[in-house]
Amino acid sequence: ACEHGRERSQCKECGGASICIHQRKRSRCKECGGASICTHGRERAKCKECGGASICTHGRERAKCKECGGASICAHGRIRSTCKECGGASICTHGRRRSQCKECGGASICAHGRERSTCKECGGASICIHGRRRSQCKECGGASICIHGRRRSTCKDC
Repeated sequence: ACEHGRERSQCKECGGASICIHQRKRSRCKECGGASICTHGRERAKCKECGGASICTHGRERAKCKECGGASICAHGRIRSTCKECGGASICTHGRRRSQCKECGGASICAHGRERSTCKECGGASICIHGRRRSQCKECGGASICIHGRRRSTCKDC
């Protein structure tokens, strides 16, 4: 263990061998071409096209498949960690997702009381250099924008 209480090879602060230049786990970094990333740019085990080990016969993630009785599914037929009735680990005492609860100071909430990834002041990952949602920015060619320069989901031509 390192001085930060982590395994040295996986510690970002120590520059561990398992951490790439993008500050991600080397094996899972798409930019570095990590071993866990398939030719489709997805996590190999979860890729339906590659027939990943985590994919069941129904074409779903095995642990989340209701038909397969996946371990992540509770008795109510919901994802166990987010089921309020089961008292899932991701649910706080206020009945909200723990990471998104402002009262609990969830990890997804920034100092401005907004969702960290969409906060312009914090420079959230979902905000582009133009100050817009990255996926919806025409100038950045966001994933929600089609070749006609319209929102993909409402484009008649698409």
